[in-house]
Amino acid sequence: MEDQVSSAGWQDLLERRWIPTLAILMSGVLLQSMNALLLTTVLPSIAAELDGAALLSLPASAYVGAAIVAASSAGVLTARLGVLTALCSGVSIFGLGALACSVAPSMEWVIAGRIVQGLGGGLEVGAAYAAVRSFFPPALWPRVIALLSASWTLSVLVGPLIGGLFADAGHWRGAFITTMAASAVLVTTTMLVLPPTPPLARGDGARVPTGRIGLICLAIATMSSASLVLSVALKIGLVLLALATLTLMLGIDRRSSTRLLPSDAFSLRTSTGLGLWLALLLSITFSPLHIYLPIFLQRLRGLAPLEAGLMVASGSLAWTIASIAVSGAAGPRQRRLLLAGPLLMAGGLAVLATLLASAAPTYALIPAVIALGAGIGQSWPFVGPIIMNGAGPGDEAVAASAVPTVQQTGFALGAALAGVVANASGFSPVMAEADFERAAFHIFACFIVAAGLAGLVSFELMRRLSGRSANPLKADM
Repeated sequence: MEDQVSSAGWQDLLERRWIPTLAILMSGVLLQSMNALLLTTVLPSIAAELDGAALLSLPASAYVGAAIVAASSAGVLTARLGVLTALCSGVSIFGLGALACSVAPSMEWVIAGRIVQGLGGGLEVGAAYAAVRSFFPPALWPRVIALLSASWTLSVLVGPLIGGLFADAGHWRGAFITTMAASAVLVTTTMLVLPPTPPLARGDGARVPTGRIGLICLAIATMSSASLVLSVALKIGLVLLALATLTLMLGIDRRSSTRLLPSDAFSLRTSTGLGLWLALLLSITFSPLHIYLPIFLQRLRGLAPLEAGLMVASGSLAWTIASIAVSGAAGPRQRRLLLAGPLLMAGGLAVLATLLASAAPTYALIPAVIALGAGIGQSWPFVGPIIMNGAGPGDEAVAASAVPTVQQTGFALGAALAGVVANASGFSPVMAEADFERAAFHIFACFIVAAGLAGLVSFELMRRLSGRSANPLKADM
């Protein structure tokens, strides 16, 4: 395995037989990432027009929450429907959600549309990761995942550009209409390019685990509610209840014959379990960047929506560049990158928290945003292969779909926790500038804890991998 992984270069991936499938998968990720950055840019305009500042974190958390539900069942649905049907269904549902957002008369309607978008996006991304395992050899997985991350390269320009143009013109709804049109084009292209794929044998007789999905929905709703209540004690209680619900779901899932996650999910004794912990914590750490930094840049630094969106997008661009740059790393260098990633993110958060609460010039924030993106970018190409290669017999499909599921869970938890911290800080669009600075400091400083925990998990994962093999892409024995 080590020689195979080490010898696989870009020329191996860019052979003619891989390009059509790779292009479709990258386009799907591009659509999702473009939409995330587009929303980041237009969200302040949406909140202003629909009087929804108190619900600012919910469009993002509603999307990722619904995406978790869809991605959780993506392995089962892909097994039953086949990759082509799952991909097209996901993109179609995503487009319908964009249509709903484009005609929204209230913030609650936008949230509902984002839920529909999340269901489609979660299914599409879950099917895409399953396709990586199904269509590409293990030697190419880090390169494929790096290119999926590289889809952010174009989206960091297109997403904020489209969103900023519509927001500056006072027509944020047009951004969602553009997303709907792009979804229609992608569905048509996918049906023309990819051949029909039969259902996987593993899907025979498989059922969607609605009970466990219901527990996930309950946990997300509970976590999101924590950002709305006024009592700090009640906020903490709701967060703990949400975590307890997720723990219950995980326990039930481990005993089920049709699992949403690998049997050793979040175990501290296996590389798959540690890899899932790392994916979760990295996603939580990155989440406040897209939700709250744009509004702080507009309010505290006077940036236009397009300018704020492009500055936030520099973090996603750094994620992409770092992923591509390190995707060929192996052995000790790979393990060092895994360990250094969370530390770099912690440094970026600390600088952001400090500078946003001061009179520092806007350009001084850019290195911190880049550090946050580069930190997750240099770790992410290896997290997925570690999870997938460590999967036990019968867990192969769910291990692949678990990567986007856990990523979206991290984004949902991060968005909800950011909302809790923001509301506890008295966040309001009519706050004085000094109060805005205090809220900015608290939001970004709190997530340093998540980065620190990710660093501890990376250290344990590095120790385990260095004791087992020279290459972490080798499966557990």
